[in-house]
Amino acid sequence: MEYGICPLSVVPVRAEPNDRAEIVTQLIFGECYTLLLIQGNWCQIRIAADQYVGWMDVKQHEPVTSTYFAEWSAHAHPRSLDVVQMVSDADSRQPISLGARLPFFDGMTLRLGERQLFYNGAATNPAANGDPGRKAALLQKMGQAFLKAPYLWGGKTLFGVDCSGLMQQLYGLVDMQLPRDARQQIDHGRTVHFVSQTQPGDLAFFDNAEGNIVHVGMLLEDQQILHASGEVRIDPLDHNGIYNRQRQKYSHKLRLIKRLLPD
Repeated sequence: MEYGICPLSVVPVRAEPNDRAEIVTQLIFGECYTLLLIQGNWCQIRIAADQYVGWMDVKQHEPVTSTYFAEWSAHAHPRSLDVVQMVSDADSRQPISLGARLPFFDGMTLRLGERQLFYNGAATNPAANGDPGRKAALLQKMGQAFLKAPYLWGGKTLFGVDCSGLMQQLYGLVDMQLPRDARQQIDHGRTVHFVSQTQPGDLAFFDNAEGNIVHVGMLLEDQQILHASGEVRIDPLDHNGIYNRQRQKYSHKLRLIKRLLPD
């Protein structure tokens, strides 16, 4: 078995092994994966954190040892809290964005495979993420940082994100790993039966006419919801769903609300 790590700020992961195929998700700097298959200029991978499978350009593959992969998988790694920050060594500087993993970060350096890189920006502290109040506060603060980020199917960054990618990245900042898609995320947490009982950090799920889960957003104070629809935005939520004030109509029909944070 071969393994790799994302060495760039973001790498597209596609449904098929060609540049025209849809982007199903993205690898973010510091994320590990298992190499499943090489086909021409493409490699099929399984992302370690959420087990998502897709295809990436083999030129963007950075191998790591099985020992490094095992250590990476066994630890919770700090995440970057800066919108954009640099990691560097003596020979290079490169940008990373909010939510990037900082493998084995000691407050000054991180270890990306065999390379040691410097990072002097803000970072999460997984050891301090046990307090539910702290988690809820960080979720709301970082959610505000994503406002106006453009919607991008398969996206996971400030420069393009979809609804479930946004939730996965936000909860990753409080050391809680969510699956990639909304239809998978709905299986986690405890049901909240009434909108009036929601708390910041709760996830609301929405379905289409066929009953399929097609959207997710995160509750804020006063029954407001943060979600990615055209852009990352905040709208009011009631028992019917999300109401878009600009369009003066409901944009999404509410199916279920789940609480992931401890009470």
